[in-house]
Amino acid sequence: MTITTFTGLGLNEALTAKLADYGITQPSPVQAECIPAALEGRDILAQSQTGTGKTLAYLLPLLQHIIPDEKKLQGLILAPTQELAMQIVREAEKYGEPLGIRVQALIGGAAIKRQLERLKQHPQLIVGTPGRIREVLALRKLKLHTLRTVVVDEVDQMFQLGGTADLEHILRGTLRERQLMFLSATINPEIRKLAGQEMKGAVEIGIEPEQRTSKTVEHVYFISERDKIDLLRRVLRHYEPARSIVFINNTSDIAEVEAKMNFMGLSAGALYGDADKTVRSVTLRKFREGKIRVLVATDVAARGLDIEDLSLVVNLDPPIDAEHYVHRVGRTGRMGRSGLAVSIIAPKEEFIMRKFSKELGIEIRQRGMYGGQVVDPQASHGARRSSTAPAAAGKKRRDGGSGKPGGGETLKAGEAGEGIPASDRTAGVSPGRGKPGLSARPGKAAPKPPVSRKNDRKKDGKNKGAPRWLKEKQSRS
Repeated sequence: MTITTFTGLGLNEALTAKLADYGITQPSPVQAECIPAALEGRDILAQSQTGTGKTLAYLLPLLQHIIPDEKKLQGLILAPTQELAMQIVREAEKYGEPLGIRVQALIGGAAIKRQLERLKQHPQLIVGTPGRIREVLALRKLKLHTLRTVVVDEVDQMFQLGGTADLEHILRGTLRERQLMFLSATINPEIRKLAGQEMKGAVEIGIEPEQRTSKTVEHVYFISERDKIDLLRRVLRHYEPARSIVFINNTSDIAEVEAKMNFMGLSAGALYGDADKTVRSVTLRKFREGKIRVLVATDVAARGLDIEDLSLVVNLDPPIDAEHYVHRVGRTGRMGRSGLAVSIIAPKEEFIMRKFSKELGIEIRQRGMYGGQVVDPQASHGARRSSTAPAAAGKKRRDGGSGKPGGGETLKAGEAGEGIPASDRTAGVSPGRGKPGLSARPGKAAPKPPVSRKNDRKKDGKNKGAPRWLKEKQSRS
């Protein structure tokens, strides 16, 4: 079998040498398909799972097409979020520097005046968000007629985040002769329609389009009937990832989750769309450097992030649909590495996991947390039933046959029942409590201890002015 190399795909020596410096010697499947077509100047509609190397698939041929001596705009890359745009900028600077290519970012949330000043240096490649690009166009500080290549990364998210109008306005400002590339993990009818309008003889690339999530990611879910955040703590303590992302749906919940994680000793930071750009940049930098272990994020903020050695993604809230699930879990298991996607759900949300499993053609297994260990609820249920069989057959019990607890492990509230089937978890447990209780035994009830009326009169005298709740508590005890 012939081994494909970047040189064999048509990349020049300067780029292949730079790739080798970073230990990248063989192209991924999407890169092997995309790079030759892009170097030929073809329009491309590419679909591939998140984390398969799509960025380099379009960036390398784009950089090779740019002529450094021409001090004019030749390439434009559009991204749906600020974080993804800055991530692309870092990659473009890394590989464009040896070629003498100047790269600039035009993103929202940053000072536009400073960005306009930098435009005077005539960058050959601009990476930006559609809203800011359109804003600069309106100020007549940017001209698109010199563009040779336009790339739209994560194009499906561009549609979902409401950037379609900006995207179409930008494309109208370019010449029809320019090269256009759309790349995404999912392609819907809207994307195909726009591609049909704007592209000419497009090459469609689908790297296992039916396999929308990475094969190297394991998918599991835990059921929490009480406190999701406490179960999140135990999941993080059990797996002990160097870095993990926790996804939530509502920005209003971010501060609470972040604060509780920090209180529990799990260094956490927050990333959400409404945060200041500088704060978001600092948070991401700390996360990449390992100073923050848990990144609490919304879908908007974490779209397209590529974090090295991210082994765990947690859905504290279930995604709104299968596509959002694909993008969330795509943060781990990138470029063939193994990863784990955990969802923490309420019992009434279990149907969502079955729905995602069916729509995506993946297996999402249920797991439980029992005695500080992750277990298979069905297997553990069967094991516990078999372990109690000898006692039911009349063999010697650990408690001596008295019916009282003895010698066995005591289960703490919230520590040993999450994810275990309710019928099994509540057997022999006192109502409303998380501790093992005594099942009702047929026959004569145990005699009550003698009651001293004299002591009761003394107690009543002492508690005359006590609050009602204290009196009721003492009465129960």
